[in-house]
Amino acid sequence: MAKSEPARARHVAIIMDGNGRWAKKRHLPRAIGHQRGVEAVRRLVRGAREFGLEALTIYAFSTENWRRPEEEVSDLMALMKRFILSDLDEMAENNIRLKIIGDYKAFRPDIVELIEGALARTAANSGTILAIALNYGAQDEIARAATRAAAKGAITPETIEAELDTADLPPLDLLIRTSGEVRLSNFLLWQAAYAELWFTPVLWPDFTADHLKEALDAFATRERRYGGR
Repeated sequence: MAKSEPARARHVAIIMDGNGRWAKKRHLPRAIGHQRGVEAVRRLVRGAREFGLEALTIYAFSTENWRRPEEEVSDLMALMKRFILSDLDEMAENNIRLKIIGDYKAFRPDIVELIEGALARTAANSGTILAIALNYGAQDEIARAATRAAAKGAITPETIEAELDTADLPPLDLLIRTSGEVRLSNFLLWQAAYAELWFTPVLWPDFTADHLKEALDAFATRERRYGGR
């Protein structure tokens, strides 16, 4: 009997954790850690294209992140603007389609305008989808999806799934978390029901395309059962 092909991940999600600890270890301000974290995002987007991923979803700003000190939230907003302004040309040229999950319209009007401009500019692209979770929480997403499903009729797993922020993405195959923490932190709870999980002690600013390849190679060795035997 011929050997089956190894599993290939189509959709990978990443909880990008460890920016603050990376900075603390080096006696640097947390803002520097977040800056280096943006550089890691840039590397990973390029790696996603190289490895043929259809979708990469990254957890950039959660609904809980508003509880952080005002200065840190302001730094994160500034970095978000800088990332869009500096990387949009590259995304457009490399056929990457930007998608946002979560309620990004809760941000300042200037950031909302930038995001909507970036979404419009990449909307026709057909390559890797970069989905950025902004002002996102999975429990909120599920509640919103269930409310919309109920307004249309019966509530079933299928009708809820059709209303999720990720409804137009491939099913989630692999969820990665950096920094050694082993929890989902209200990220893609519905989508992760049968996703493979991969945890690494590497702090996010140090995460590279080689680490992504390591995770994808590990994924390829796993037998996905979906509750079967």
